[in-house]
This record gives sequence, structure tokens and C-alpha cells, in this order.
Amino acid sequence: MTPDAGDATDDRAARTLRMLAPHIEAARTFSGWAFPQIRVHDLEPGPPWDYEAIVRERLADAHSVLDLGTGGAEFFAAAVADYAGRIVATEEWQVNAPIAADRLRPLGGHVVRASAERGLPFRDACFGLIIDRHEGAAMPEVARLLAPGGWFVTQQVARENWRELDAHFETRTQFPDHFRIYQDELRAAGLSVTAQRHEWKVAYGGLGDIAFMLIAAPWEIPDFDPAAQIEALIALEDDCQTERGLEMTFARYLITARKPA
Repeated sequence: MTPDAGDATDDRAARTLRMLAPHIEAARTFSGWAFPQIRVHDLEPGPPWDYEAIVRERLADAHSVLDLGTGGAEFFAAAVADYAGRIVATEEWQVNAPIAADRLRPLGGHVVRASAERGLPFRDACFGLIIDRHEGAAMPEVARLLAPGGWFVTQQVARENWRELDAHFETRTQFPDHFRIYQDELRAAGLSVTAQRHEWKVAYGGLGDIAFMLIAAPWEIPDFDPAAQIEALIALEDDCQTERGLEMTFARYLITARKPA
């Protein structure tokens, strides 16, 4: 690389970091689990299922409901707004837990600080419905907590999500195949299971949106540092930027399971 080429690279890195600065600051101070500031739109049809509609359908026959990893309870509060049964959510993060509690309190719901992967402080067979959107969970615990005839509904991010990151970030987490593992564990616990998965292309408004999400979701690239990894971010932009936006892959799966009555 010539000196002039090196200078140009340094200039681009500096310009990119300045552009990313407000996105980085916003990501380091966010709460809840909704991102209205993120500019992203579908380029291909999204999942053929409607998670919210499925949850509402199952709520109609459930005497109690548990939402695992509710975040700020943005989704859950809307889903149970007209629900008359027992309303409980878990949320481990100390920032989100009080936000979720404030949101659910007027509905008669409450929040328990607990990890769905490390065991839950509830008695056996106490929930008619357990839902889980994007929270890792121990399936034997889910099976233990479901009442006979109860349903489990989960939508998760598949391991193929944002696969474009793999070529540029050596420390990208390689997740287990939970789509298969969760099904196997639920069936081993005696539940009947159905599952489907879906991938589609989306376009983000720009690199700032990606930087925000990588900070907000630190499990994707542990110790992610935009300044230290600016060259990788620029390479990602060069590979994925099109006239439609910065194109990435979304991947989701849906699992529904029922405990025998």
C-alpha cells in the first residue's frame, strides 16, 4: 500500500467513525427491546407465520401466561391488554426489568428477575401458556412449568441470521443449532412439537444501524468495539451496500409445542 493509499484509508476510517458516533451513543444508552430508530425494511417476504396472532389465539384458552425474557414488555403488554388470566414475565437485565414491571402493573401482571436458561422459580405445571420471543431457554424447564394441555410458543433468531458478519468478524459467536436442539428436548419431555424456519433479505439504512445493533446485542460479537474494528465494518459496508441499502439476511424460526392433557 502506498503512503497516499494509507492516508485515504485512515481518512475513511475517521469519517466513518464520526458518522457512527451518534448511533454508538444511542446504543450505549438504550433500554427496552424495541428499536424504532433502526431503519430496516424487507426486500423479500418475511416469515409465513404471525407470532402475535398465534399468541393471542393460545391466550384464549389459557388460565395463566408466562413471557420469558420480556424485555421492556412492549410486545407482551399489548398481547395481554384484554386478558383476564394470571400474567407473569421474566426479565434478567436490571435495566429492562423495572420498565417491564411498570408496563405490566396496570394490567395486573408482575415481573420476576430470572434467567430462562438457568432455572425458573415457579412451581411445576403452573402455566397454561408460555411464550418466548428471542430469549434463550431451557426446554426441560419449559416442560416442567406447563400445565397439562398447556402450550409453548417461541419465535427465535436462527443461527444463520446476519450470516454476512461471518466473513468480517473472526470473533463472531457461532451459536448452537437450537432449532434442532429445542425440538429434540421438547419431544424428549413428552411434548408434541411443530416447527418451521424462514430466511429473507432485508436492507438497513446504513452502517450506523448495524453498529447500533451489534452494541445492543453484545452476544453477536463479544467485546465489539467500533473504533478497534472499524476496518471490518467498512469491509462489511463495501460487501453489502447496494442501491437498496445495506443488505443482510434475517433468519427466524417458530416452534410450538403442547404438553399432553
